[in-house]
Amino acid sequence: MTEKWWHKSVVYQIYPRSFYDSNGDGIGDIQGILQHIDYIKKLGVDVIWLCPVYDSPNDDNGYDIRDYEAVMSEFGTMADLENLIRECEKRDIKIIMDLVVNHTSDEHFWFKEAKKSKDNPYHDFYIWTDSPNELKSNFGGSAWEYVEELDQYYLHFYSKKQPDLNWKNENMRKEIYKMINFWLDKGISGFRMDVIDLIGKEPEKLIKENGPKLHYYINEMHNNTYGKKDLLTVGETWGATIDNAGLFCNPERNELSMIFQFEQIQLDKEKGKHRWDIKKLDLVELKEVLSKWQYAMEDKGWNSLFWNNHDLPRIVSRWGNDREYRKECAKMFGTLLHGMKGTPYIYQGEEIGMTNFYSDNIEDYPDIETQNVYKERIEQGFNKKDIMHSIHIKARDNARTPMQWNDSENGGFTTGKPWMKVNENYKYINVDENLNDENSIFYHYQKLINLRKNNKVIQYGKYILLDENNPSVYAYKRVLDDKSIVVICNFYENPITFELDGIEKLNVVLNSYKDTNIETGKIHLRSYEAVILEN
Repeated sequence: MTEKWWHKSVVYQIYPRSFYDSNGDGIGDIQGILQHIDYIKKLGVDVIWLCPVYDSPNDDNGYDIRDYEAVMSEFGTMADLENLIRECEKRDIKIIMDLVVNHTSDEHFWFKEAKKSKDNPYHDFYIWTDSPNELKSNFGGSAWEYVEELDQYYLHFYSKKQPDLNWKNENMRKEIYKMINFWLDKGISGFRMDVIDLIGKEPEKLIKENGPKLHYYINEMHNNTYGKKDLLTVGETWGATIDNAGLFCNPERNELSMIFQFEQIQLDKEKGKHRWDIKKLDLVELKEVLSKWQYAMEDKGWNSLFWNNHDLPRIVSRWGNDREYRKECAKMFGTLLHGMKGTPYIYQGEEIGMTNFYSDNIEDYPDIETQNVYKERIEQGFNKKDIMHSIHIKARDNARTPMQWNDSENGGFTTGKPWMKVNENYKYINVDENLNDENSIFYHYQKLINLRKNNKVIQYGKYILLDENNPSVYAYKRVLDDKSIVVICNFYENPITFELDGIEKLNVVLNSYKDTNIETGKIHLRSYEAVILEN
């Protein structure tokens, strides 16, 4: 495999609205990021994924873009963003931006023109029908919205304020490519591509993901924009499978560097039901899925590695024990993921063990998806307590509570009223607490990041799952030439002994406790203990 700079990189995702507020208006901003770049540098990451800062009416927290080439005033100015890019460059940190090209805001100039008449040249930039079919929005309800003045319906797979773009229109695609190059000229280093597998949709045939022309469009985009440079591109692909993953990220196909696939993230959903219908995670199933992707991408491309992002709840609350063993859980989840082959993504606050947000008041969950699901399920007769239980575990809001910097009011996030409530546990879960504790989650992540940067086995070693049917321990080996590492993680709180021939001859590289209890042929693991060993 040809070595790429991002093979040894670790990406830190910033959700600007919740990162740090520099001016006291309760909303995080670009200046707030600038004030904390050295914190990110201290962690050791070398890439920032910046969630949308484009001009937006904010119906879906910035993923409804009104102007691709302007910065939302709440976040600052274009000069602020250009300064952020320069300051990151000084610290050898690259920036990738969110690319949202499946849809725009209904306040975008294109859509305003599109609604004027069927003959308007921008009308065909979007998808219209006279007879809506049964397609549903991912936010609930029909995917079609009626426009009385045209007597037509437009497609929206998300909010009705997010009309879907028509990628069959060549002029629209040229405008998108022009916009991408505008940002590349600013000095960014790539893109995270929002729901990119939807751009090939054929709604008249009820096709959402993976339409027949999807890869033609991505290849064309590559050739007209980022393909001219050595950049990182990662596609969000909820419809990706083992069978089609290589189409996206095989380097010979000139499409993407890697994709986010979500098979493992859906393992706590009852099969055949909605993602809000929750079941307990089965570790053996998780091992099967993660291993399947490790093996498959050995010759198909490159993996992205993640537990959390702005659309997903906090992993320590979702699959761990965030009350009694939060620190142990956080270190274990980090170790398990960062030892694998691929590019790890850390979501802000993950490195200090931030948890889900708990409230019984639905008004404390402002996300449009959460609000729509709550309303829809109440109307369907679901029990309110059960709905809130699902929201506590799965809602996107859980990731979006403000970053907890210290134990002062509002966790040091703002001097004003925060746009969303700060998690009440900020008094003891915060950046300052982590930086002042040499055994903190932060420093454990720092060690994991440094290990990846300097260890070829972690970067390129072959993955081998160990003891696949063990219901409590996730263990695997990475092998490159005559070097190897072994990652062993107790996934639960009950202590357990794990047997492995020759383990006493291996050296401890990293552990989540201060010591490691190894005997001949076995290791004794405490609650959520994680260890990396090498020969």
